Amino acid sequence: MNTRHIGNDERRVRLALAHRLSPAARAAGPEEVARSLVALHGTDPATVYLAVGARLADPAGTVGGLERALYEDRTLVRMHGMRHTVFVFPAELAATVHASTGLAVAAKARAALLKDMVVGSDGRLTPEWLAEVEESALAALARRGEATVTELVVDEPRLREQFTYGKGRSYESPHTVSSRLMRVLGVEGRVVRGRPLGSWTSTQFRWAVAPPHPGLPPAEAQSELLRRWLGVCGPATEGDLKWWTGWKVTDVRKALAAVGAVPVSLDGGATGYVLADQLEPPATDLEPWAALLPGLDPTAMGWQERDWYCPPELRAALFDGSGNIGPTVWWNGRIVGGWGQRADGEVVWRLLDPSGGRAVREGVPAEAARLSSWLGSVRVAPRFRTPLEKELAS
Repeated sequence: MNTRHIGNDERRVRLALAHRLSPAARAAGPEEVARSLVALHGTDPATVYLAVGARLADPAGTVGGLERALYEDRTLVRMHGMRHTVFVFPAELAATVHASTGLAVAAKARAALLKDMVVGSDGRLTPEWLAEVEESALAALARRGEATVTELVVDEPRLREQFTYGKGRSYESPHTVSSRLMRVLGVEGRVVRGRPLGSWTSTQFRWAVAPPHPGLPPAEAQSELLRRWLGVCGPATEGDLKWWTGWKVTDVRKALAAVGAVPVSLDGGATGYVLADQLEPPATDLEPWAALLPGLDPTAMGWQERDWYCPPELRAALFDGSGNIGPTVWWNGRIVGGWGQRADGEVVWRLLDPSGGRAVREGVPAEAARLSSWLGSVRVAPRFRTPLEKELAS
């Protein structure tokens, strides 16, 4: 049987539909967006709202809809997931994410905390001491319902204790037990981030005890997570899958076999994988489309190998020094520029790729106006500033 070939043009059509970026594919609500994308990057809180708003048929209710889903209905949950990164997931996927990626990351995070704490306190703070403190802190959090670390410290003052991270090294610095412990408890799935302090752009969160979820066999959970992700991002290479999940390549290959993924050839000669029921090409009569996506958007950060949608010559302007992508302008499945906001809230953009001509120059302003209409007076500064965004915002 001949290997199916999926070229870059077809990949861009698949992206437009699966990622809800074509106007014809836009969603009705935030839960629909989250389920379509599997995970929304949550390291920068504003990313979640901007990513959802870009994909809604009517973005006017983006903020209210997401706050209701996250904090009232609890249909979406913000938690640590792949690569020790904070994401927003559909609540029904929490157990799958935790078993497939969280358990391994959590074990390393707790071991690192214990080692750093004991060494950095010269043995004054022990594992037994930490177990007692965290039990007390979790009980206080359960009583309060939601609380900031500052509020928890009132109930459990030992959370204020400090130790020296990297003791004796050039980078040594003081760490507080509270900040490290809450991070570990988050990765372990025992606490989740609740409402922010202030507006939806705030980076300061309250914490809450995580709702219970069933334990799943890790291999079963890995297969389910990969199946969902491949359904959204296929075709993808082994390298893409290893990077996105943070798994070992052996785990990636086992999961690919478990879901019956089918190898396909890609432009450039690489081998990608799709689900067996997604071999047929999608409809290609899409209307031309533009999108203004935020920094760390799940589409822009969906693959490790990005040449097919992000020309290499654009990366110096659009990425920071740590590999975080900033706000991007898209045209028909390719990144063609970047955008930012000035101090008065005006959305401004720059095209770095001239391909597309007049259609791009008309489509991008319309999408920028759509973004401005629901942002209103809110000023959003990305957590990770990139060269082009800083220049546009100045």
